Amino acid sequence: MSSALTPISVTHFSDPGCPWAYSASPAIAALQWRYGDQLDWKLLTIGLAEDPEVYVERGYTPDRQAKGYLAFRRFGMPFSTEPRARVVATGRACRAIVATRLLAPELEYAVFRALQFMHFCTTALFDTEEGIAAALEHVDGLDGSVVLAALDEPRTEEVYQADRAAARSAAGGATEFQGKAAQSDGPVRYTAPSLLFTHADGRTLEAGGFQPLEAYDVCIANLDVSLTRQAPPAVAVDALRAFPLGLTTVEVAAIMAAHLGATDTVAAEESLIDAVTTGEATRHALGDDALWTAV
Repeated sequence: MSSALTPISVTHFSDPGCPWAYSASPAIAALQWRYGDQLDWKLLTIGLAEDPEVYVERGYTPDRQAKGYLAFRRFGMPFSTEPRARVVATGRACRAIVATRLLAPELEYAVFRALQFMHFCTTALFDTEEGIAAALEHVDGLDGSVVLAALDEPRTEEVYQADRAAARSAAGGATEFQGKAAQSDGPVRYTAPSLLFTHADGRTLEAGGFQPLEAYDVCIANLDVSLTRQAPPAVAVDALRAFPLGLTTVEVAAIMAAHLGATDTVAAEESLIDAVTTGEATRHALGDDALWTAV
């Protein structure tokens, strides 16, 4: 649905190489389930680093990054802790997202997800053409060779730089005030993920950086109380049917959580196993967990 017809548009600043953004996936899935096409999502890439040396100079190593993922397991998303050959930059992966937006916009979010899963669940290098190509192979309906050919096209670069500029416009706003902004390469920027909720009447609320689901939900509630909130599904397969790209266990758990209730990953996984047993779902191993899809 176009933003002209949607009550609230959501500008989603993110980067496929940020573990905080990846760990916010359950909250974002829950928002998408609750509000559906009443929210119009726009993904903008931050471009955290153009050269891996940026991370090397900050003291990052493959070993340090792999160990760092251990701290994110508490949020529930799948991870692999096998160190990759070297640290990687995110600029090329962001350009792949932008190129997809220009060539096949309906597949942009699928490419974003595929790059996230590659980065956090494998040792592949998504700042190489080979690594990006491997991620794109998992996106149904996408001609990865066309996206790769467009990575260095002037139009791709123009739009990517526009994304980066928009992401670096957080100075003086709510995100900086809350201490959720960063200034790693010049201007004050939004950290990943940052969500800006804009109502059709022009009012905007920011939820900068990593936030709990309730922070996003309260922004929506303060912008429009006329929206319909879909209740949690009774069984996991109902959630899977609404997300053709598939869901991780904790994403399903977040969607199934009762109002003001705790997320129960064990109950969600039991329901997912039931769906596989009855032939209604498929389990795909992913990192230390799985991606589940409806059949």
